[in-house]
Amino acid sequence: MKQMTRAGGGQTGALAHARRAAAAEWGVLFTVVRETVVAKRLAAVPLACTATALVMLFGIVQHLPGGERFVTHIGVVKAALPLDISLLRTPLSLYVPALDLPVWGALAQVFFVFGIAEIVLGRRMTLVVAYVCTLAGTLFARIGVALGPGHLLGLHHLDAYVRDTGPSAAVVALAVCVAFRCRAWWTGGTVALVMIVEAVLLPNLAGLEHLVALVTAMLIAGSVEVFGDFWPRVLGGVGAAASIATEATRRTAAGALTP
Repeated sequence: MKQMTRAGGGQTGALAHARRAAAAEWGVLFTVVRETVVAKRLAAVPLACTATALVMLFGIVQHLPGGERFVTHIGVVKAALPLDISLLRTPLSLYVPALDLPVWGALAQVFFVFGIAEIVLGRRMTLVVAYVCTLAGTLFARIGVALGPGHLLGLHHLDAYVRDTGPSAAVVALAVCVAFRCRAWWTGGTVALVMIVEAVLLPNLAGLEHLVALVTAMLIAGSVEVFGDFWPRVLGGVGAAASIATEATRRTAAGALTP
């Protein structure tokens, strides 16, 4: 009987410890997201809803007759394409899911990660992180192909013709930034470790782009942490100075016109 009690006590203690660890890791995040969603429901995440709808739309259209060609011309990026065309297509390429993967996976990733990021980081920062990290991956593909397979970060020349689309890089970047903001260090570390292992075991275009997105996200999160209040103060000071100068100019002009 004592053995059973001790075993049960051990299980209870381990469960309590796991609950405390989960609360320390995700407590703040869960509270913020729950309160916002309860108060506003889907109105709290319009960006996530729009992004999810776009992924679904492109996923459906590209499987229709002639749809793949249409989607390719507006949202498919490849390293072999001219840079200006790639840059024009990059914003939509984020929402074009892979042809060989189930679209529901991309839908789930986008809705939940974009939704949480929209609540925690704000809509503007979510867009900045998603697009900057996606663009970083797009530009890295060209660098990797130029370096060649003999380099640690190099890619095979055939990777220049690989379809480079999808929200995965943005999802990785947003997950890291949310973890950083909420101080969920174990979660952020796990995401980073998974991306590193993926790049080591599968040294392909997607794996290396995920690493680039990870590093870019860490740089963004760190810069926001250090300079987050700096630039708003600078811009506010510039705006105030401009208003004072405009008012002084107006008064000077009014005085000159007064007889």
